[in-house]
Amino acid sequence: MSAGRVVTGGPERAVLPPALRGWLGLIAVLAALTVVALGVLYAGHGRPGGVDASIQPAVNGVPPPWRNAALATDFLAEPAGAAVLVVAAVTGCLLSRRPRAAVLVVAGTGLTVGATTLLKPLVGRTIHGEHLSFPSGHTAFLTALALVVALLATGRPGLGGRAGASLVLASALAAGAAMGWAQVALGAHYPTDVLGGWCTALAVTPAAAWLVDRMAGAGRRERR
Repeated sequence: MSAGRVVTGGPERAVLPPALRGWLGLIAVLAALTVVALGVLYAGHGRPGGVDASIQPAVNGVPPPWRNAALATDFLAEPAGAAVLVVAAVTGCLLSRRPRAAVLVVAGTGLTVGATTLLKPLVGRTIHGEHLSFPSGHTAFLTALALVVALLATGRPGLGGRAGASLVLASALAAGAAMGWAQVALGAHYPTDVLGGWCTALAVTPAAAWLVDRMAGAGRRERR
């Protein structure tokens, strides 16, 4: 090796691992269809549905210390809490020299929350009289962030295929269940709003990861 030669690293790993593309694509389509179906079913409603009525009484209005836990979980998706989580995740990606991953953190969570913001007035479902509730943006945000972190972890050697798929699904379930419980316990959303938010994240985040990889690949081709 000559003294003047500069050694550079190889191309950054894809944020959507190839082994998971087909599986996550199918999940994303099913999740999108679920959001559409729930949105049509509850469009313009201001009351709980049958599923909501069977679940909500058992969760809503929990006493301390569970209410404190619900408030702490809810804060993670409030503007201040969400900003802290996103900045921390982006910083970790940049410190580990994964700029594409940092882009996905912002794009995945941003597009997911943006989708819930657009869907709420379109569906027009309300809770407590006038508050738009479907789908749950809090649930969508935390699920999207968990999905992004899990996708980045599956890019490491030894975590592809079935192990990677299990990690992604478990992360999405854990984050969605935690935030969903908090939202219903605090009376901020119906259970089906939570399901809609969870499915929105499952539909949007893999698509965002695919888009980030496509744009990064196009950028490399142009530079060549």
